[in-house]
Amino acid sequence: MHKFWIPGVIGLASVGGLLLVGLAGCQSGGAARSETLTSETRATMTPQEVLADLKAGNERFVSGNSTRQAWLTQAEATAGGQFPKAIVLSCLDSRVPPEIVFDQGIGDIFVGRVAGNFVNTDLLGSFEFGTAVAGAKVIVVLGHTSCGAVKGAIDRAELGNLTSTLTNIEPAVAAAGGMGERTSRNLALVERVTIENVRHTVNEVTARSAVLAGLVEDGKLIVVGGVYDLTTGEITWLDS
Repeated sequence: MHKFWIPGVIGLASVGGLLLVGLAGCQSGGAARSETLTSETRATMTPQEVLADLKAGNERFVSGNSTRQAWLTQAEATAGGQFPKAIVLSCLDSRVPPEIVFDQGIGDIFVGRVAGNFVNTDLLGSFEFGTAVAGAKVIVVLGHTSCGAVKGAIDRAELGNLTSTLTNIEPAVAAAGGMGERTSRNLALVERVTIENVRHTVNEVTARSAVLAGLVEDGKLIVVGGVYDLTTGEITWLDS
Protein backbone atom coordinates (compact mmCIF):
# COMPACT_ATOMS: atom_id res chain seq x y z
CA MET A 1 0.00 0.00 0.00
CA HIS A 2 1.30 3.44 -0.89
CA LYS A 3 1.09 6.03 1.84
CA PHE A 4 0.33 9.61 0.85
CA TRP A 5 2.40 12.46 2.20
CA ILE A 6 2.36 16.11 1.17
CA PRO A 7 5.77 17.67 1.82
CA GLY A 8 5.99 21.20 3.10
CA VAL A 9 2.64 21.34 4.90
CA ILE A 10 4.39 22.18 8.17
CA GLY A 11 5.21 25.86 8.05
CA LEU A 12 2.50 26.57 5.50
CA ALA A 13 1.15 29.46 7.51
CA SER A 14 4.51 31.20 7.54
CA VAL A 15 4.90 30.67 3.82
CA GLY A 16 1.43 32.13 3.31
CA GLY A 17 2.44 35.13 5.38
CA LEU A 18 5.42 35.75 3.15
CA LEU A 19 3.20 35.42 0.10
CA LEU A 20 0.82 38.06 1.38
CA VAL A 21 3.68 40.43 2.07
CA GLY A 22 4.99 39.89 -1.43
CA LEU A 23 1.61 40.50 -3.02
CA ALA A 24 1.17 43.72 -1.10
CA GLY A 25 4.15 45.11 -2.95
CA CYS A 26 2.91 43.99 -6.36
CA GLN A 27 0.06 46.42 -6.93
CA SER A 28 0.06 49.39 -9.26
CA GLY A 29 -0.36 52.86 -7.83
CA GLY A 30 -3.31 55.21 -8.27
CA ALA A 31 -6.89 54.85 -7.21
CA ALA A 32 -8.15 51.38 -6.41
CA ARG A 33 -10.48 49.78 -8.94
CA SER A 34 -14.03 49.96 -7.62
CA GLU A 35 -16.04 49.23 -10.78
CA THR A 36 -17.48 45.79 -11.39
CA LEU A 37 -18.66 43.96 -14.47
CA THR A 38 -22.17 44.78 -15.65
CA SER A 39 -24.37 42.82 -18.00
CA GLU A 40 -23.99 45.58 -20.58
CA THR A 41 -20.20 45.62 -20.40
CA ARG A 42 -19.89 41.86 -20.62
CA ALA A 43 -22.29 41.74 -23.57
CA THR A 44 -19.83 43.80 -25.61
CA MET A 45 -17.00 41.31 -25.02
CA THR A 46 -16.35 38.35 -27.30
CA PRO A 47 -14.93 35.11 -25.89
CA GLN A 48 -11.64 36.01 -27.56
CA GLU A 49 -11.60 39.39 -25.82
CA VAL A 50 -12.36 37.80 -22.46
CA LEU A 51 -9.45 35.40 -22.91
CA ALA A 52 -7.17 38.28 -23.92
CA ASP A 53 -8.23 40.11 -20.75
CA LEU A 54 -7.29 37.12 -18.59
CA LYS A 55 -3.93 36.82 -20.32
CA ALA A 56 -3.27 40.52 -19.81
CA GLY A 57 -4.18 40.15 -16.14
CA ASN A 58 -1.61 37.40 -15.67
CA GLU A 59 0.99 39.55 -17.40
CA ARG A 60 0.27 42.36 -14.94
CA PHE A 61 0.60 39.93 -12.04
CA VAL A 62 3.92 38.59 -13.30
CA SER A 63 5.33 42.08 -13.88
CA GLY A 64 4.32 43.29 -10.41
CA ASN A 65 1.68 45.69 -11.73
CA SER A 66 -1.47 44.09 -10.37
CA THR A 67 -4.50 46.34 -10.09
CA ARG A 68 -5.33 47.80 -6.70
CA GLN A 69 -8.78 46.45 -5.95
CA ALA A 70 -11.39 48.20 -3.79
CA TRP A 71 -12.61 44.87 -2.47
CA LEU A 72 -15.34 46.10 -0.12
CA THR A 73 -16.77 48.48 -2.71
CA GLN A 74 -16.84 45.66 -5.24
CA ALA A 75 -18.49 43.35 -2.72
CA GLU A 76 -21.23 45.89 -2.08
CA ALA A 77 -21.73 46.50 -5.81
CA THR A 78 -22.10 42.80 -6.60
CA ALA A 79 -24.30 41.88 -3.63
CA GLY A 80 -27.42 42.22 -5.78
CA GLY A 81 -26.16 40.35 -8.84
CA GLN A 82 -23.12 39.06 -10.70
CA PHE A 83 -22.00 38.97 -14.33
CA PRO A 84 -18.72 37.01 -14.46
CA LYS A 85 -16.99 36.80 -17.82
CA ALA A 86 -15.10 33.52 -17.29
CA ILE A 87 -14.79 30.32 -15.29
CA VAL A 88 -11.47 29.04 -13.97
CA LEU A 89 -11.07 25.41 -12.93
CA SER A 90 -7.95 25.16 -10.81
CA CYS A 91 -6.29 22.83 -8.36
CA LEU A 92 -6.95 23.01 -4.62
CA ASP A 93 -3.37 24.24 -4.11
CA SER A 94 -3.21 27.36 -1.94
CA ARG A 95 -0.43 28.81 -4.08
CA VAL A 96 -2.65 29.18 -7.14
CA PRO A 97 -5.41 31.71 -6.30
CA PRO A 98 -7.12 32.39 -9.67
CA GLU A 99 -8.48 35.85 -8.86
CA ILE A 100 -4.98 37.00 -7.93
CA VAL A 101 -2.94 35.36 -10.70
CA PHE A 102 -5.38 36.67 -13.33
CA ASP A 103 -5.61 40.08 -11.59
CA GLN A 104 -9.40 40.02 -11.34
CA GLY A 105 -11.81 41.65 -8.92
CA ILE A 106 -14.91 40.45 -7.12
CA GLY A 107 -17.58 39.38 -9.58
CA ASP A 108 -15.19 38.98 -12.53
CA ILE A 109 -14.77 35.20 -12.62
CA PHE A 110 -16.32 32.00 -11.34
CA VAL A 111 -13.81 29.63 -9.73
CA GLY A 112 -14.09 25.87 -9.31
CA ARG A 113 -11.36 24.05 -7.39
CA VAL A 114 -10.49 20.41 -6.88
CA ALA A 115 -7.20 18.62 -6.26
CA GLY A 116 -5.90 17.74 -9.71
CA ASN A 117 -8.16 20.16 -11.66
CA PHE A 118 -10.28 17.45 -13.28
CA VAL A 119 -14.01 17.53 -14.05
CA ASN A 120 -16.92 15.46 -12.78
CA THR A 121 -20.68 15.82 -13.14
CA ASP A 122 -20.89 18.29 -10.26
CA LEU A 123 -18.32 20.62 -11.78
CA LEU A 124 -19.75 20.24 -15.26
CA GLY A 125 -23.20 21.13 -13.95
CA SER A 126 -21.70 24.19 -12.27
CA PHE A 127 -20.01 25.18 -15.53
CA GLU A 128 -23.29 24.75 -17.42
CA PHE A 129 -24.91 27.15 -14.97
CA GLY A 130 -21.99 29.56 -15.16
CA THR A 131 -22.14 29.73 -18.95
CA ALA A 132 -25.62 28.91 -20.27
CA VAL A 133 -27.43 30.64 -17.40
CA ALA A 134 -25.00 33.20 -15.96
CA GLY A 135 -23.23 34.12 -19.20
CA ALA A 136 -19.52 33.35 -18.76
CA LYS A 137 -17.72 33.14 -22.11
CA VAL A 138 -14.45 31.34 -21.34
CA ILE A 139 -13.55 28.25 -19.32
CA VAL A 140 -9.90 27.99 -18.29
CA VAL A 141 -8.54 24.68 -17.02
CA LEU A 142 -5.53 25.71 -14.94
CA GLY A 143 -2.93 23.19 -13.83
CA HIS A 144 0.30 24.10 -12.08
CA THR A 145 3.88 22.99 -11.71
CA SER A 146 4.92 20.62 -8.92
CA CYS A 147 1.31 19.50 -8.40
CA GLY A 148 0.90 17.27 -5.36
CA ALA A 149 -2.18 15.57 -6.84
CA VAL A 150 -0.28 14.71 -10.01
CA LYS A 151 2.60 13.34 -7.95
CA GLY A 152 0.19 11.32 -5.84
CA ALA A 153 -1.44 9.84 -8.94
CA ILE A 154 1.93 8.90 -10.37
CA ASP A 155 2.93 7.21 -7.11
CA ARG A 156 -0.47 5.49 -6.78
CA ALA A 157 -0.92 7.11 -3.38
CA GLU A 158 -3.69 5.87 -1.08
CA LEU A 159 -5.44 7.93 1.58
CA GLY A 160 -9.15 7.65 2.31
CA ASN A 161 -11.31 9.30 -0.33
CA LEU A 162 -8.23 10.82 -1.95
CA THR A 163 -7.43 7.41 -3.41
CA SER A 164 -10.53 7.65 -5.61
CA THR A 165 -9.90 11.31 -6.39
CA LEU A 166 -6.48 10.59 -7.82
CA THR A 167 -7.83 7.98 -10.24
CA ASN A 168 -9.19 10.90 -12.28
CA ILE A 169 -5.60 11.76 -13.21
CA GLU A 170 -4.78 8.23 -14.38
CA PRO A 171 -5.67 8.94 -18.06
CA ALA A 172 -3.00 11.64 -18.07
CA VAL A 173 -0.46 9.27 -16.51
CA ALA A 174 -1.23 6.74 -19.24
CA ALA A 175 -0.94 9.42 -21.94
CA ALA A 176 2.52 10.32 -20.65
CA GLY A 177 3.83 6.76 -20.99
CA GLY A 178 7.38 6.22 -22.14
CA MET A 179 8.80 8.94 -19.88
CA GLY A 180 10.87 6.59 -17.74
CA GLU A 181 10.26 5.27 -14.25
CA ARG A 182 6.79 5.87 -12.80
CA THR A 183 7.71 7.87 -9.74
CA SER A 184 7.17 11.47 -8.66
CA ARG A 185 10.95 11.74 -8.42
CA ASN A 186 10.90 11.65 -12.23
CA LEU A 187 10.42 15.39 -12.74
CA ALA A 188 10.08 15.10 -16.51
CA LEU A 189 7.19 12.69 -15.99
CA VAL A 190 5.52 15.00 -13.46
CA GLU A 191 5.72 17.86 -15.94
CA ARG A 192 4.33 15.77 -18.79
CA VAL A 193 1.46 14.36 -16.72
CA THR A 194 0.57 17.88 -15.58
CA ILE A 195 0.26 19.02 -19.19
CA GLU A 196 -1.59 15.90 -20.33
CA ASN A 197 -4.00 16.24 -17.41
CA VAL A 198 -4.92 19.78 -18.43
CA ARG A 199 -5.40 18.73 -22.04
CA HIS A 200 -7.50 15.75 -21.03
CA THR A 201 -9.70 17.93 -18.83
CA VAL A 202 -10.17 20.51 -21.58
CA ASN A 203 -11.41 17.73 -23.87
CA GLU A 204 -13.63 16.28 -21.15
CA VAL A 205 -15.46 19.59 -20.67
CA THR A 206 -17.14 19.35 -24.06
CA ALA A 207 -17.04 15.56 -24.44
CA ARG A 208 -19.14 15.11 -21.30
CA SER A 209 -21.45 18.11 -21.63
CA ALA A 210 -23.72 18.63 -24.63
CA VAL A 211 -24.62 22.05 -23.21
CA LEU A 212 -21.02 23.26 -23.16
CA ALA A 213 -20.24 21.62 -26.50
CA GLY A 214 -23.19 23.46 -28.03
CA LEU A 215 -21.98 26.81 -26.72
CA VAL A 216 -18.53 26.16 -28.20
CA GLU A 217 -20.11 25.15 -31.52
CA ASP A 218 -22.13 28.38 -31.56
CA GLY A 219 -19.03 30.50 -30.90
CA LYS A 220 -20.31 31.62 -27.50
CA LEU A 221 -17.69 29.80 -25.43
CA ILE A 222 -13.97 29.06 -25.53
CA VAL A 223 -12.41 26.27 -23.46
CA VAL A 224 -8.65 26.55 -22.99
CA GLY A 225 -5.92 25.13 -20.79
CA GLY A 226 -2.84 26.51 -19.12
CA VAL A 227 -0.16 25.62 -16.59
CA TYR A 228 0.78 28.05 -13.82
CA ASP A 229 4.42 28.22 -12.76
CA LEU A 230 4.65 28.32 -8.97
CA THR A 231 8.01 30.08 -9.10
CA THR A 232 7.45 32.79 -11.72
CA GLY A 233 3.68 33.24 -11.56
CA GLU A 234 3.49 32.94 -15.33
CA ILE A 235 0.84 30.88 -17.10
CA THR A 236 1.90 28.86 -20.14
CA TRP A 237 -1.08 28.44 -22.43
CA LEU A 238 -1.57 25.09 -24.13
CA ASP A 239 -2.82 24.40 -27.62
CA SER A 240 -6.39 23.16 -27.57
